[in-house]
Amino acid sequence: MTRNSPTFNRRQVLTSMAALGVAAKLGIGRALAAPGAALKRAIPASGEQLPVIGMGSWITFNVGGSTKLRDRRVQVLEAFFEAGGGMIDSSPMYGSSEDVIGYCLKRIPDTSAMFSATKVWTVSKALGIQQMETSERLWGTKRFDLLQIHNLLDWETHLATLRDWKAQGRVRYIGITTSHGRRHGDLAEIMAKEPLDFVQLTYNILDREAEKRLLPLAAERGLGVIVNRPFRRGALFDRFETRPLPDWAGEYEIRNWAQFLLKFIVSHPAVTCAIPATSRVEHMRENMGAARGPLPDAKTRARMIAYVESL
Repeated sequence: MTRNSPTFNRRQVLTSMAALGVAAKLGIGRALAAPGAALKRAIPASGEQLPVIGMGSWITFNVGGSTKLRDRRVQVLEAFFEAGGGMIDSSPMYGSSEDVIGYCLKRIPDTSAMFSATKVWTVSKALGIQQMETSERLWGTKRFDLLQIHNLLDWETHLATLRDWKAQGRVRYIGITTSHGRRHGDLAEIMAKEPLDFVQLTYNILDREAEKRLLPLAAERGLGVIVNRPFRRGALFDRFETRPLPDWAGEYEIRNWAQFLLKFIVSHPAVTCAIPATSRVEHMRENMGAARGPLPDAKTRARMIAYVESL
């Protein structure tokens, strides 16, 4: 399962609390669910409801042409939809992942709940358009819900194209991503001045740099936030999985570490969706369990941080 730790202190708690307050004031990030249904959050740009747990595909869906491995990914994707999943995120950078996603989607009878999200990852306008059209072909879709500029690569060129595509109705939402903490300053500058619908960034219970500037800024600007690397590529499981969950985890219907880690992320009001990646059905079901039951409040989030930092 694809599952810099700052020290927990009063200033960081207050910073996180301030972000929660900004988001709450603006009505951003409130999770909604009927009894037994998956929790959803409103996309700030439109109010459209999106399940808070989505699916990433880096590494896990890069399985080449193996029919056996592709068919296993069909089962993973079926479990995702059965549990109320929506966003599937990919990129041309992820090897065969887009091709494999398209293979899977053709074999699943009902994919109407899908929120399709991929990226452009190349240079120049012409190559960007060619790459996005290739992604449409691989997925088997005529229009993506979200197109993102991957890791800010040639972002000014691609953002102009994405604006045009959105105006033409060729894509519903546009955004930009980073998975590198060193690019947070660059991302913040773009968020502050450019018309975007979504940003994608790294955030988890140990990597909380985004709380200082990016999450409050997203709340202020009305941007949806997609969280990548929620498990630090699995390193958080290596660190915590053999340790017991706190006794109070059951109050939030947290039954395993995947749900503990994901509920911490999606309980931040500025976060719209987290996209853990997995290649196993049982892990997908664990992940999707984080979209059910109550979410931790600000006091409990601080308690969660303190607990993991005590281990």
